[in-house]
Parts: sequence; C-alpha cells; structure tokens
Amino acid sequence: MVFGQMSLLNELNPIQQKAVLETEGPLLVFAGAGSGKTRVLTYRIAYLIQEKGVRPWNIFAVTFTNKAADEMRERVERLLGGSARGAWISTFHSACARILRQHIEPLGFKRNFVIYDDQDQERHLKTIMKELNLDFKMFPPRAIQSGLDQLKNVGVTPDQYSPSPYNIFQKRLAVVYQRYQEDLHRNNALDFGDLLTFVAILFKRFPEVRRFYQELCHYVMVDEFQDTNLIQYQLIRQMTETHRNICVVGDDDQSIYRWRGAEVGNILNFEKDFPEARVITLEQNYRSTQNILQAASHVVRKNRYRKEKKLWTENPEGEPLTFFVAEDEEDEARFVTQKIMEHVSAGKSGRSYRDVAVFYRINAQSRALEDELVKNRIPYTVIGGMKFYERKEIKDVLAYLKLIDNPSDGLSLKRIINVPSRGIGEKTVEKIEAFSKEKGLPLYEGLKQGIEEDWLPPAVKTKMNEFIQLIETFRKDAGSFTLSQLTLALLAKTGYLRRLKEEGTDEAISKMENVDELINVMMGLDQGEEKVSLESFLDKVSLVTDVDLYEDKGNRVSLMTLHCAKGLEFPTVFIVGIEEGLLPHYRRGEEIEDMEEERRLFYVGMTRAKERLFLSRAEERSTFGVGRANLPSRFLDEFPVELMQFEEKKGRMERLFSQEAHWKEDAHQNEMMPEDLSQEISYPEEGGLVLSPEGFFPLKIGMRVKHPKFGVGRVKFIEGMDENQKATVVFQDAGAKRLKVRYANLEILES
Repeated sequence: MVFGQMSLLNELNPIQQKAVLETEGPLLVFAGAGSGKTRVLTYRIAYLIQEKGVRPWNIFAVTFTNKAADEMRERVERLLGGSARGAWISTFHSACARILRQHIEPLGFKRNFVIYDDQDQERHLKTIMKELNLDFKMFPPRAIQSGLDQLKNVGVTPDQYSPSPYNIFQKRLAVVYQRYQEDLHRNNALDFGDLLTFVAILFKRFPEVRRFYQELCHYVMVDEFQDTNLIQYQLIRQMTETHRNICVVGDDDQSIYRWRGAEVGNILNFEKDFPEARVITLEQNYRSTQNILQAASHVVRKNRYRKEKKLWTENPEGEPLTFFVAEDEEDEARFVTQKIMEHVSAGKSGRSYRDVAVFYRINAQSRALEDELVKNRIPYTVIGGMKFYERKEIKDVLAYLKLIDNPSDGLSLKRIINVPSRGIGEKTVEKIEAFSKEKGLPLYEGLKQGIEEDWLPPAVKTKMNEFIQLIETFRKDAGSFTLSQLTLALLAKTGYLRRLKEEGTDEAISKMENVDELINVMMGLDQGEEKVSLESFLDKVSLVTDVDLYEDKGNRVSLMTLHCAKGLEFPTVFIVGIEEGLLPHYRRGEEIEDMEEERRLFYVGMTRAKERLFLSRAEERSTFGVGRANLPSRFLDEFPVELMQFEEKKGRMERLFSQEAHWKEDAHQNEMMPEDLSQEISYPEEGGLVLSPEGFFPLKIGMRVKHPKFGVGRVKFIEGMDENQKATVVFQDAGAKRLKVRYANLEILES
C-alpha cells in the first residue's frame, strides 16, 4: 500500500516526524530504548523516495544485523511497494563485501574470494601457530584471534603494526598477523575484519572508486551508530564527503560491544566532527511499562559518560519488578521455571512460552536452567550457543560449495578432501601442502600439479584425481543448477547422506535433519523472484549473526546472553545471576569505561521487557565444581526499592539487597574503591597466608575483623596471592568493601 505525505507523517509522533523531515545535512538522532528508531529510519527512506523524489539507489542505509536490514527493507517495501526497490539497505560487512566483489582485483584478489567466519579464522590461526611452534598455553589462539580483530577494527595492517619490543605477546602477534594475511591471500580468502580494512585500503589507493560511492550515496543513514568501530565510522565519513547528507541513529546507553571494537565516542563526539549537525532526541518509549522504564533509567543514569535522556511512556504503570535471592543456581533455576509455569498457565495471563526470555551474562549459566526446563517438560531454545551454520555437517556441505566457487580456498579443501572417507590421510595432505607452499601455489593447484608429477604413490594419485574430477565437474555445471539442486547433486555424488544413514545413530540422524534444513533454506531462496547465486548465498551464511538466527515460530522459552538480547523484546523477561563477578563480570575490571559498559548491558537487558521483569541472584554459585559465595551486584542498589517486590522471605531478602550491595564508584571521593577485577580470581583454602604491611598472617573466610575507617565486619571472600591479595569484607555500617590486604590495616577480632 502506497501512502501520501500526510499519511506517512500521521503514523509518527511529532519528534519522529521532525527526524524524518530533516533530510539535508548531518543529523544525529538519539533514540532511547523502545522509542521507534527503526520506524523513523523506515519512514525517512520512504519519505525521501516518495516526497523528495530521490532515486532508491542513491540511498544507503546500514545497520548491524541481516535481520535488522531485512526488516527495514520489508517495511519500506510495504509502505511504497515496488518503487522502493533498489535502495541499498545492508549490514556493514555485507556492504563491504558487495564493494569488494566489484573492485577487489587491483588489491591482488579474485572476485570470487571466500569469507572466513570466526570458526574458520580460529582453525586457520591454529595451523599457522603450530607451524611457528607457538605454545597454545602461552599464546592462546583465542587471544591471538582477538588481537588481530582489534587491530583490524582500527584499520591497522601487518605492515603498520609496531609491537612493543618488550611485549612478547605483541611480537608473536605481529609474526602471526603477517603469516596469516599471506595465507589468506594464497587462499583467495578474507575474514570479517578484512572486509572493512580492504575497503578502506581500496578507497585510499584508488580515489576514483571512493568518488564513485561518494557520488552514488546522496543520503546515508546509519542505524545503531553507538556500535560502530573506528574503521566503520571512517568509511561512513568518506562516503558522505560529497553530499554530507548523513543521518546517524543510536543510543549511547545501549553501547555494549566495546570488547569487539565498538567506540561509544563515535556518537558522543559526532557533533564535534559535524559542527553543523542538528540533534533530535526520541524519548517516548513504546515498549515497557512505567515501572520497568523507571528502574532501568535509574540504573543507566549512574553512568557519567552519556547524553542525558528522560525516557517516558504512556504505557500502564505495570507490576513491580520481582526480585528473588536463591540459595544456589539450581534453586534459581527452580524459581525461574516455577514462574514460567505460573505465567503461561491456561487462562491466567494469555501468555505462551514464546513470550518468555531468560537472560544471563555468560553461556555457562544456561546449564542449570536447561536442566530444570527439561525436567518440567518446558520447550526452550538457546540463542547464541552452537550456531546452525557452525555445525560440523553444515560446515562440511558449505566447504564443498566454497571450494566449487573458489578453488583457491585451501581451508575448505583440507576440511572435505577426506569427507566422506576416501583413504586420503593427513600425512598426504601435509606433503601436498608443503609442496604447494614451496611452489607458491594455492593448495588446489598444488594438488593438481602433484598428480601430474610422479612423487605420489599410484593409489593415492588415483584417489586425488577422482576428487579433483568431482570438483571440476561441479564447477563446470554449477551455473545450470539452482542452489538446492547443486547441493542435492553434490550430496548424492559424494555419498555424504548415505554414509550418515548407514551409521544409523541418533547423532547421525540429527545431522541428516540439519542437512535437510539447509536444503529447505536453499529451496526457499530458489523460489524467490530473483535467482540467488552460489556466491551471494555463501556471503549471506558467512555473515550470519546470533540475532539473525533467532526465530519465534515455535512456542518455546528463549535462553540467551545479555549481548544476544540486543534488538529483541519479550513480554516477560528474567535476568539471572545479578551478582558481583558475573554482572558486572570480573574480567571487565574496574576501569570506568568497562564498568559503565557492564551497567549499559544490564540496562539493555531490562529494557527488553515489555510487561514483567524478574531479577534474581544466587547466594552461592559453583565455579569449576566448587561452590562460592557471591555478593549481590552493585547495580541492584541503583534503583528504588519501592519499584521492587521481594519473592518470599521478604525481610531476609531486603536485608541482603540493601546492606550487602553497597558499592561506591565516585572517583572524586577519597574512599577505598573496589580493586581491579581483570585478573583471574582464585580462592585459597581457609587458613591460607596473606600479606600485610607487617608480613604474613592468617586471614580466614568468616573471620571478624576491624578496619580503621569502615569499622567491624566479616571476611566474605579471599582472592589472589601475596601483594595482590584481596579480601571482600561485609561491614556492619559501611556494607561490602573489597580491600587490598597489603594496605587495609585489618585488625583480627576473632577467627
């Protein structure tokens, strides 16, 4: 259905209308949680096309997930019909992949490059590290991978990276980085970070390419701008230099990806970069009840580095937030399960399982919840666990397709050269790989050349040749097949499904079902209006995120980390494990930026709830099989108690809530602050020795001690060793304090 201008604007509130009508020049839209930012972007695109006469292909709108991009595109097409087709609505990585598919050849790559996902990247890095004889314990592959990602997020290439001469990790990282990029080039492959950095390099080396996109993109819109990293922002600024019609929409209070390069300063400093920018703030929340919104606002207001927003809603006041203190994680899981059953009981609320989500800080917390849900026969799905496209059988099928599309992809070749088993051993592959590297050839070309020479045993040579012929046949015929036809023919020819069927185990049957689901996905794409190429399909699955995989088709409770919850909403939300060490997480440290991001993460979780919000913590939680006592999160002390209702044992819970969670963060006050939590925390046995100014003395959990400033209290935790020893003490008057024992001057009153 096509709308006129008045009809378009009538769908929006006055502030949203203003954001749509301000089309020329730089515009910053602060969009509070649940304030309708997607609606604003959608209607802005529709307004530009219908009322301003802008050609769709001169509009570039970019967001962070395929799900969000698809939703935006579908909404615009519902408003305008066919006239909206051609608008460039995409994720950052998909947009960069599209640019590189057209222009990458001057950088020494072919257009049919393959994109490595995180799992591919880690596997490839491990191979390189083994070749370099790097100790995985001293240099964990995940740490190396994270280091490379951080460098690429700020656009640093191997040639530009200057490691500290005194930092052995950085020195090894530099060697791995150089080798890794050389291997990617040989495989005609890019990883996620390369998609961005290579476009930046392309724009710098070839100004004519940059000017083409500057002229093409008359109007640029960026969704979730608070989540952009440095290089993403630089690319956007370059693409808007000609027309300067840039509209960025985001919420600094929802910036939760600093650990992967997101820079909240991009949104906070936008007005400095664009002094002529106009600023509009969307403050009406359409999602949550007044109580939920008020509690969440109290929490995030504690952050210093933010733009002030006063969110409000016309929604009902709603129920108070429910708070529960469990004995341990099993007790917490029982509480959550019981409340879910009460909430969806027939006729009571009209709610179903799909209306409920449970959020936690780390994936390991799902175990107790899953056990209890299974016990009570409650259907559920875990978002962000093993992704569908990361399952072995799916990776196997995709590896065949990647090799057919790009024979230079040595990683895919090594994965499937003996899958199903062809009698080609690892030693043979290693010999071929060494030969290929010596000749400077991709593995596939080295394999073909090795067959032509006489140094391979005849039996191996025959098997290798059969494999090559299989791939070459499908490469030749791929263009005449649809995606599903190609994959079905490949599965039949290789006998992949037949082998699984012969295996006959439950696991094998599950794998067959997953492959069947992949075929269903392909058939759905085959039935679309436009033919989907193998290349574009592989791009799409390589860039899938956790949120993209979320579907609410089934009647199931959703379990996910708080990071996965971004962009979703549910009538009923549980946030579990609201404890010091979990939320905020101990690995994030006590730096202001880290603590503020943890607080924003809690805020994001709270604002996913529409009607009911349940919060819980456990007094004791098992870590590596050992039960540990936990203090309540400092965040629980940051919103009014009158917004809460305490589940059972009210007096006890109010005491635990208000007295123990008494944390202070004002850096301007000269008080004993919580110390650095970034190190691994260890808990020595009771009676272990700790260091004081006078030397070693025994400090035990449960001891009654006196502090010269905070008074009398009991030792709750002991962590660390020697001069780094720390103790958490719950004082009668001052609440919980985490002290460095070396400087605490604690007096032992009783053991």
